[in-house]
Amino acid sequence: MHPAVGSALLLSLLSSLVFADQFRFASYYGDHMVLQKAPERAVLWGYGTTGAEVIVCIEGLPENSTYSTNVINGIWTVTLPPVEAGGPYNVIAVQNKTSKIILTDVLFGDIWLCGGQSNMAFTISQVINASEELAIASKYPSVRIFQVALTESQTELTDLAGVAIPWSVPSAGLLNGGNFTHFSAVCWLFGRYLYDTLKYPVGLVESCWGGTPVEAWSSPRALKKCDLKNSMDSYFLPLSFMAWKSSVLWNAMIHPLLKMTIKGAIWYQGEANAQHNRDKYNCSFPAMIDDWRMAFNKGSGGQTAVDFPFGFVQLCTYKPCAPDGFPEIRWHQTADYGYVPNERMKNTFMAVALDLPDLRSPWGSIHPRYKQDVAHRLVLGARAVAYGEKALTFNGPYFKMIDKNEGFTRITYDQKITIKPSSDLFEICCSQGGKLCSEESLWLSAPLKYQGPDYVVLSIGECPISDVAALRYAWMDWPCQFKACTIYSLDGELPAPPFVVDLRALSRGQGLSSYNLIFHANTSQLWT
Repeated sequence: MHPAVGSALLLSLLSSLVFADQFRFASYYGDHMVLQKAPERAVLWGYGTTGAEVIVCIEGLPENSTYSTNVINGIWTVTLPPVEAGGPYNVIAVQNKTSKIILTDVLFGDIWLCGGQSNMAFTISQVINASEELAIASKYPSVRIFQVALTESQTELTDLAGVAIPWSVPSAGLLNGGNFTHFSAVCWLFGRYLYDTLKYPVGLVESCWGGTPVEAWSSPRALKKCDLKNSMDSYFLPLSFMAWKSSVLWNAMIHPLLKMTIKGAIWYQGEANAQHNRDKYNCSFPAMIDDWRMAFNKGSGGQTAVDFPFGFVQLCTYKPCAPDGFPEIRWHQTADYGYVPNERMKNTFMAVALDLPDLRSPWGSIHPRYKQDVAHRLVLGARAVAYGEKALTFNGPYFKMIDKNEGFTRITYDQKITIKPSSDLFEICCSQGGKLCSEESLWLSAPLKYQGPDYVVLSIGECPISDVAALRYAWMDWPCQFKACTIYSLDGELPAPPFVVDLRALSRGQGLSSYNLIFHANTSQLWT
């Protein structure tokens, strides 16, 4: 633990002991905040004198909006009735008719939690066209921001040990913070774009830390489901040159937020697991999502949906000419289905980012600056999955049928497609004698020969049809230049995600779900 972080945590814990009877709200309430709107009910809680009566009033609502509770073991909690989007309101809390707290300029809207590692921590001042983004920030006063301070803990904390940015109305000065240390660009842009659609308040809660693996953000329950140790032993992460431990960020930066009623979450992480426990990520990531959903639902008294929408960014690129584990981790981000939502990861959405490389990024190619595209794709997913826009195209094309003929393979997609000029990204595994395919197998380019409105026809070259064992698309670290992969949605905006598929299983008459492949890092084999 860094000395500064350790000191902050110690001071927070000491203050909670010394001022246990002090009447106050919990750390993440404040002026300018957003509370979750109807149909969900927002939860308010704080500290007071055990046994005292606390009365909470929402000033500005036309109907009777006064609620009472008692302080139990130093903590009081009130669940508000459903409040429609809008405001501003004042929230007034009174203890024993003597001590009063007032929160001003409070809005009701949708709250989204933003988590992950350095690409989520990447700030507005670092993005392409940063000056333009900063100039319009003040035009979105109903998009409010809050940032959790960087803290770790070996035990689950009840409240946050620190706040980096209290609830605030956005401004150019506020968003123009230091690199990786101020408010998240992806989080802010997601909220801004979402507001353009919703036209009501959006609250953004950032809780992320660069260079951190999924294990640090997962509870011991989630780790156990994937046979991962709840270990306090540190391990080395090349991306950050920092040691992290299982569950320490769950304990300090997620667990204290569980009483907060939220609409959903977005996530940008996975780089730190490209080498660390990569073969477990197809379990650890979905397990973390499941566990967060359960914990937020329970912590909010059932107000946060038990299946709240969860969006994430499928990783971009890192090294143009060297293996880095990114093809495998991208696949595992989808629980090895290749797409979401799927049977394992329901009510999720994904922004495919493999076509947004940035070799000239001042912060290294692992930190591309094109966060506007990432946020736009995330918002399309949120609008479809979280807000039910049925007619909206929010995923790039994915195959629904593959036919093999002598010399050719035809791939039919689930939507109409656009083909962009690029290097051929399709490859076949040419394997004799029924051998399983692996990274060491003979993978041959399968050039695109013909195309139709929703299909492509590939040449399999010199490989005999009986030896064409598997097919993959964009299965490489750096598949294409900026927005120049091969397959896109009809409007040319959404790239097709990468996939790998066992064609022999297809020839045996098995369905799509049964011939998706899993890459197993320990054996370097593809197996059904």
